[in-house]
Amino acid sequence: MAKRQWSELSLSQRRLIYLVGAAEVAMTGMALRDLARRPPGGVRGPKRFWALACVVQPVGPIAYLAAGRR
Repeated sequence: MAKRQWSELSLSQRRLIYLVGAAEVAMTGMALRDLARRPPGGVRGPKRFWALACVVQPVGPIAYLAAGRR
């Protein structure tokens, strides 16, 4: 499959890319905000590890929200 330019994408494809991007940004922000406010005893493992993991998209924020909190 050849790479396509942004201008070659249909309007619905562009909207889907914007929607997925916004969802990733929102989920990462939610995970980092929760991590910052949660005391160290409320997190499984070191908070630094989870902060770094949240940068790995989209697995990190999902993993933190699903398994990183007590």
